Amino acid sequence: MVKKLTSKENDYSKWYNELILMADLAENSNVRGCMVIKPYGYAIWEKIQSELDKKFKETGHLNAYFPLFIPKSFFSKEASHIDGFAKECAVVTHYRLKKDDKSDKIVVDENSKLDEELIVRPTSETIIWDSFRKWIQSYRDLPILLNQWANVVRWEMRTRLFLRTSEFLWQEGHTAHESKNEALEESRKICDLYADFVEKFMAIPVIKGTKSESERFAGAVETFCIEALMQDGKALQAGTSHFLGQNFAKAFDVKFQKKDGSTDYVWATSWGVSTRLMGALVMTHSDDKGLVLPPNLAPWQVVIVPVFKSDEEFNHIDKIAKEIKEKLIKNGVRVKYDDNKNYKPGWKFNQYELKGVPLRITLGPRDISKNLIEIFRRDNFEKIYINIDNFEEIIKNLLSEIQNNLFQNAQKFRDSNITKVDDFKTFEKLLKSKGGFFSCHWDGTKQTEELIKQKLKATIRCIPIDSKLEIGKCILTGLPSKKRVLFAKSY
Repeated sequence: MVKKLTSKENDYSKWYNELILMADLAENSNVRGCMVIKPYGYAIWEKIQSELDKKFKETGHLNAYFPLFIPKSFFSKEASHIDGFAKECAVVTHYRLKKDDKSDKIVVDENSKLDEELIVRPTSETIIWDSFRKWIQSYRDLPILLNQWANVVRWEMRTRLFLRTSEFLWQEGHTAHESKNEALEESRKICDLYADFVEKFMAIPVIKGTKSESERFAGAVETFCIEALMQDGKALQAGTSHFLGQNFAKAFDVKFQKKDGSTDYVWATSWGVSTRLMGALVMTHSDDKGLVLPPNLAPWQVVIVPVFKSDEEFNHIDKIAKEIKEKLIKNGVRVKYDDNKNYKPGWKFNQYELKGVPLRITLGPRDISKNLIEIFRRDNFEKIYINIDNFEEIIKNLLSEIQNNLFQNAQKFRDSNITKVDDFKTFEKLLKSKGGFFSCHWDGTKQTEELIKQKLKATIRCIPIDSKLEIGKCILTGLPSKKRVLFAKSY
């Protein structure tokens, strides 16, 4: 039997870690702070990657690849950027190993020291803008719309599978534009693209907004973001899109000749999502029985499990199962037929519940004799029986229904956990007891934001795009405020 998961209610953190391991999504590596993404987990990431890649290409972006190693001097050119990443950078100092004559161990050859240290990519703005400097001379060379699928390294002290690891996978978009408005439009467009993808494909509701100055990406003028709420009441940043202004163009001296003959610095954006989305997926939908996967993301949308007592029964069921599988595949459904005789049906039922397969078809001799098949829904545990001669459309409709149901449930949970608060004591009390997003007035200063962070470990997750002007008083200082922001504890 599949080992029982720790209950979410008893220990959410332990439940999360156990689920990642037991559902075969990932495991900790022997390399400190790094993870092994296992085939089932990587299959989900591939679905995310494939859909996003299609969306990027539809909006005119092209894929490229830039070096993993970045000369240290490149980081020195943009002061705020290096300040933001300095504590997380892994540095390559030598290029050769040798055998130690005394101990017979492998050691670093001290004579192989690099003339200039190389930073292992924490993000690629600097190395990409060095290339842009060579590529851009005139307005005719703009815009440049690039995306890169890559791994990055940020030397995290406290790591957690998918949510925060020293190495992780992501995509990073980098674009160069002729005007400020064009770059701003690009930043907003990508934020909208991320929100559309996460809501429609991953069934995770998000709030679009901008970051406060303290929470902005290092080197950005403005950061647009999407924020999601996990089942334990903590927020998770699901994606960011940065308007970089002319900061990197000035740092790398990237100028272009305008149509009127004058010159100007290029305007820029960068944006990205990462394998952190895998953590968001787990913590938005899953339960004490395991993963709950939206059909759009599930490696297998349907699993077929035969139930039999004899070889004769199996042979009869096997033929029908293969026919069902073939018909579903022709209808664009991803299907696994589990005909492995080494495991009993009960074990398989538990296993596929754990892995979050949206629909299970059970084929037994009794139902087949009545021309019926049993359908089990992973999202609500409902069992239904349908006619074996008319199942394709029903299956497709059920998958669509599950996708919508998961989003609606998550949205209902999110909306019920957005609380308006106007005094600090209530804020502190509810943050401990309830969690979620808190809509509060803030005086707009870094100092107040930092004080709240120190007192409550809550940060401004975003200033919602659709937030309305509203005269009020700051939750902490009582100073005037014109707009509410969303605070929360976060991952």
